[in-house]
Amino acid sequence: MARTAPRLDPPRNCPQCPRLVAFRQSARNSFPGWHNAPVPSFGPETARLLIVGLAPGLKGANRTGRPFTGDYAGDLLYRTLIKHGFATGIFDARPDDSLTLIDTRITNAVRCVPPENKPTPAEIRTCRTYLDATIAAMPALEAVVALGRVAHDTMLRTLGAPLSAYPFAHGSAHLIGPIRLFDSYHCSRYNTNTGVLTDAMFDAVFAAVRRTLGPPRV
Repeated sequence: MARTAPRLDPPRNCPQCPRLVAFRQSARNSFPGWHNAPVPSFGPETARLLIVGLAPGLKGANRTGRPFTGDYAGDLLYRTLIKHGFATGIFDARPDDSLTLIDTRITNAVRCVPPENKPTPAEIRTCRTYLDATIAAMPALEAVVALGRVAHDTMLRTLGAPLSAYPFAHGSAHLIGPIRLFDSYHCSRYNTNTGVLTDAMFDAVFAAVRRTLGPPRV
């Protein structure tokens, strides 16, 4: 009997995390025209670069159905990706704009929007199944950008690497087997408004990724 391939994204009505299910249903009641479901990964599975965020924002990806689309974090992320040749087209903060990712895929450690943007350790652990499958389905993967400590720690667990050996620090890069893991503070409005992350700091991370991967590959 042939094996069924693991799901890369949760089903629309994923039942695995009761707290997230309840919050998702509340959003559906309040905003019935929004996506209000697990947000799938965005970009080609053939990409060499994977960007891992924390979770969809309530009024961002949870509304639009595309990672980092509809809030400030996406404005900074996609602007930077376009600058360094990881995306092309016009980012209009909606899933039907002309933006196309180049050799890049984007996902989240947790695919459903969590209350107060804070998933629990159990929710992160449960959703890691989909990150595992996403990485397994990327045969050319060479580099990962982890946006924040949760994404960093989740990637280490996915790769089977000890957390103590690879501490999170903005701008650092860790070689873990064939994968180079780049760390960045999350590009949230809170981090940029408080000066934790500047445009220049964020730009430097993706400049380093570009140097590592070489010229854009379509």
